[in-house]
Amino acid sequence: MEHLLRATAKAEARHFWFRGFRAFVTPLIRTALAGRTDPLLLDCGCGTGANVALLGAYGRAYGFDLSAVGLRIGREAGRTRLARGTVAAAPFPSQAFDLVTSFDVLYSLGDAVERAAIAEMFRLVKPGGCAIVNVAAMHALSGDHSVLSHEVRRYNRSDLRERLETAGFTILRLTYTNATLVPPLLLSRFLQRRRGLRRETDAETEIRVPAEPINALMTGVMRLEAAWIRRFDAPFGSSLLCLAQKPMSSDG
Repeated sequence: MEHLLRATAKAEARHFWFRGFRAFVTPLIRTALAGRTDPLLLDCGCGTGANVALLGAYGRAYGFDLSAVGLRIGREAGRTRLARGTVAAAPFPSQAFDLVTSFDVLYSLGDAVERAAIAEMFRLVKPGGCAIVNVAAMHALSGDHSVLSHEVRRYNRSDLRERLETAGFTILRLTYTNATLVPPLLLSRFLQRRRGLRRETDAETEIRVPAEPINALMTGVMRLEAAWIRRFDAPFGSSLLCLAQKPMSSDG
C-alpha cells in the first residue's frame, strides 16, 4: 500500500483520473450538505489527505487513515486535520458528522472489515446526514492496478446497494462513473491478465500522469462525462459512486 500512496501523492493534483473524480463527486457533496450550516465532514481512509482538502471547501473536514506513510505525506503537504486509525474502529464519536466519505477504500478490505467499515460510517454520521462512497467496479477491469491497490473485489450496483442498505443507509444516488474509460481499459486489462500481473513495485506505471496533451484531452473528456452524470446514471463504468443517507429516525 505504501507504493500506492506514494504514487498517488505524485499524481492526484494533475492526473486526469483524479480531476475527473473531483468533478464527479463535487455535486454529491453539495447535495449532501444543502441547507446545513458549519457542517462537519470526515474522510474515512483518507490516505494522504488530499480529499480532506477537497471536503474542506464545504465545512470543517477531518480525515483518518491507518497508514503512517500516507499521513506523513499529508502533513508534509500542510494538511493538519489528520488522525491515525482503522476504518473498522474510527477514533471519533458517534453521530458527530454531517457527511462521511469513503473514496476507493472498501474494495481493498476483507469482507468482515468491509462490513465493519460501513457500520462505522453509519455510526459516525448524524441522523439525516449522508455518506458518499466510491469503489472500483466491473470485474472484467481487474489488472495491474488491482495489485497496486490490493484489490479484494470490484462491485456492481446490486453489491454496493445491498451492503450499504444492510448497514441502515438509504440510497439517494448510485451511478457508475468513468464510462468513457471502459473500452480502452477492457483491452488493456485483458492483455495485462493474459501476460500475468506485475508485481506491486512495478505496477506504479498504472498511475503515472500521461504526457500533458493526452492528460489535458482526457481531463476534458472526464469533465464532459461528469456534466452528463449530473443528470443521468451511467449504465457501466470503472467506478461506482453512491450518495446514501442515514434515516432521521435512526438512533445510531
